[in-house]
Amino acid sequence: MDVELINTGSELLLGRILNTHQQWLGRRLADLGRPVARQVTVPDRSQDIENAVRDALGRADLVITTGGLGPTGDDLTRERIAALLGRRLIHSPEIEERIRGYFASRGRPVPARTHVETHVPEGARVLVNRHGTASGLAFHLSPNPYRAGGRPSWLMLLPGPPRELHPMFDQELVPLLDEVLPVADGFRSLTFKTTGIGESNMEERLLNPLTPLMAAGLEVGFCARIGEVDVRFVGRGPQSGAWIDAASIELQKAAGEFIFGQGDDTLELTVVRELTRRGMTLALAESCTGGHVANRMTNIPGASAILRAGYVTYSNDAKSSALGVPPELIARHGAVSEPVARSMAEGARRAGGADYGLSFTGIAGPGGGSDEKPVGTVFIGLAGPEGTTVTRQANRFDRETFKYASAQQGLDTLRRRILGLPPIQDRVHRS
Repeated sequence: MDVELINTGSELLLGRILNTHQQWLGRRLADLGRPVARQVTVPDRSQDIENAVRDALGRADLVITTGGLGPTGDDLTRERIAALLGRRLIHSPEIEERIRGYFASRGRPVPARTHVETHVPEGARVLVNRHGTASGLAFHLSPNPYRAGGRPSWLMLLPGPPRELHPMFDQELVPLLDEVLPVADGFRSLTFKTTGIGESNMEERLLNPLTPLMAAGLEVGFCARIGEVDVRFVGRGPQSGAWIDAASIELQKAAGEFIFGQGDDTLELTVVRELTRRGMTLALAESCTGGHVANRMTNIPGASAILRAGYVTYSNDAKSSALGVPPELIARHGAVSEPVARSMAEGARRAGGADYGLSFTGIAGPGGGSDEKPVGTVFIGLAGPEGTTVTRQANRFDRETFKYASAQQGLDTLRRRILGLPPIQDRVHRS
């Protein structure tokens, strides 16, 4: 099955908005056995949209577009696709009623411009938008005038905002795909999320045990990001389930301590889940991460059950007044040091009345480093019933990546403590 993705939006090409659609849709479609073969981004210009869709329809079984379905003057996809396919735009009372209900539930008047969203190209199948006003659309082109021999294709149009696109894809488009473009029997895909190990190291651990399965037809892929490596198994055919089950066992044996989840799991989700299972709580003391860890954790539903407090103690005075770090300790060792990280973690645990205290103090850069403590140095403290440990890391990245990498290391340190796994960092200080 050939799948192509077309993202529309001049703002994407101007760099004003990050194009997350390719990543999110690419991952979801691959997991569903329909990997994207080609992706293009085009500006909000009629001819560019038409050309891109026409070209894709000449090759693909499934073409998905994103964006251009809203009510403003630069939302041209609906109209241009109707013109390309020679379809009349027909008013839909059902869509109009849904739009009225959408604004009524928010106590707002219906903008006149949304009237354009009530028009549907003749013959289109409507994909309901439960989180916005722009309906999705699906067309079955059989015969397809743009493909050799008139071979049929499906064209599916999704809105641009991720908060609308994501649920529409899962609730409307996936069932439709299963109905009209089913994948071959026996397809199975499973992704494991790991942290604390590099991509090359992971591959070395798995190469020998997985070689027989790969020779039989199992596909193995690795995707490395800051602080994480995904390991993806894909099988096709009647033996796919057995292959992936066997591969999962080998992965657990070779690198089980590094696995923190599957699919779309995040490290913060795993930490919240494991603390909740044990009825334990956490307090955070963040300096160089500036509240980044607390932000990630509070994105998880149910985090209120385990997160007691978060202290952003960016200044030395705040470290002392909020967490009880002795000023003389800071004067003697510096704010970025093992003793201060230890005192911060213990102070957060005490002040927050939590089972665990997790602290971060470091040098994000680009200035402020020294020979002893270069830019990128971070100390991560973890205080708990088992005692206190401090690890030292070197995260020589830009400031934003520095914060993310430090958060990954801290959350993994906590995950390992909760699960009874040994810390993996090179420099660990215990008390």
